[in-house]
Amino acid sequence: MEPSQGPAQRLFSAGKRLLSSLFAAGETRLRLVVLELEEERARLFTLLLLSGLSLLLMLLGLGMLMLLVVVFFWETHRLTAITISAAVLLGGGILLALLVMRLARRHTLMKDTLAQLATDRDLVESNRDQPRH
Repeated sequence: MEPSQGPAQRLFSAGKRLLSSLFAAGETRLRLVVLELEEERARLFTLLLLSGLSLLLMLLGLGMLMLLVVVFFWETHRLTAITISAAVLLGGGILLALLVMRLARRHTLMKDTLAQLATDRDLVESNRDQPRH
């Protein structure tokens, strides 16, 4: 018959279980971070590719439209047509630049990970405040 575990052995065993749980929780959080970074990378690549193609097509279309306007008013008001076209293009560019700056300020990277870590912290703090029996 083996002797029962002493208090030191039980404490050591409890410490090992606690460390094991902490490492498992940390591994889960790390996997969540990696998954979110991979998703964000794929989303940004797709976004950049589609934005670039869209920009190229819009620039070609806008160039043709500007050429049409200038040719249409060539005999009467060519300078006015060029000036108005340039003002419209610059105004649209400034508005889009402001929109891009506003969208770039949004923080979406690792939003779920940060929320999960906040939940974990709240759980640990609530368990610490509860009296032990």
